[in-house]
Amino acid sequence: MEEESMEEEGSGGCEAMMDDQNHNNWGAGGYGRHLLGPAGGDLSHGPAAPEIPEHNGVLRGCEAGGGPGKGGTGAIAATININASTSKFLMNVITIEDYKSTYWPKLDSAIDQLLTQSPGDYIPISYEQIYSCVYKCVCQQHSEQMYSDLIKKITNHLERVSKELQASPPDLYIERFNIALGQYMGALQSIVPLFIYMNKFYIETKLNRDLKDDLIKLFTEHVAEKHIYNLMPLLLEAQSTPFQITPSTMANIVKGLYTLRPEWVQMAPALFSKFIPNILPPAVESELQEYAAQDQKLQRELMQNGFTR
Repeated sequence: MEEESMEEEGSGGCEAMMDDQNHNNWGAGGYGRHLLGPAGGDLSHGPAAPEIPEHNGVLRGCEAGGGPGKGGTGAIAATININASTSKFLMNVITIEDYKSTYWPKLDSAIDQLLTQSPGDYIPISYEQIYSCVYKCVCQQHSEQMYSDLIKKITNHLERVSKELQASPPDLYIERFNIALGQYMGALQSIVPLFIYMNKFYIETKLNRDLKDDLIKLFTEHVAEKHIYNLMPLLLEAQSTPFQITPSTMANIVKGLYTLRPEWVQMAPALFSKFIPNILPPAVESELQEYAAQDQKLQRELMQNGFTR
């Protein structure tokens, strides 16, 4: 019953002009038809996107009926349709209080479950309800607040993850970092598509950014950057100790670090080159000793910074 009431509430929200003072620019007409395509991410668990074709800046749900010309019955019909649509919109307004008390709590709970799920877990949430909730909030001019809440929510989660990693003993550190990285990247595969309307009509349009890039940057800043100088010596040691960690774990971490910040390759070129193609120039026999000397220099520098093997 709760989900049905949400479907009724705010259903007319997108039947008004979509370029407003709260940065919800709906200038890209017909976008709803493409949400299930490659650019929209994997929405196999979610509903089909609401149809939102646009005509001269107004959604066709508000488009005037009537015939050609500016007068006569066509103009009267247009006036009636516009007035009816406006009334419907005003009757279904989602206030900021509604957003905070009803809509965001549903999103908050779903994000929690997605961020903390283990691979293969079944998440008992309604993707259709969450997708519809985001859609309505965007229509009702809450994009800016919703984006702010999402960033704050995920930032707080990542700060907790970072503290848990700091408390990990060295023998578990690499594996726990690998789990944290994989869990977060897996969660983004669901979170980003669920917020695709906010991404398209606020983040891309007004902030000139992309939601997935922003969320990956959060992990880089709040987790990876804080742990890279602890993690790298352990990775180098594990590389020289067979079977200390599994090859798949090493590959996942190295590829993940490269995705987060490619310049980290310079910290351990030989290590990254084992998993990332074309990192190093073609080897020259006469320079093999130089390569070995570079690795030894890196290890000395790490030890001078307080890191021991």
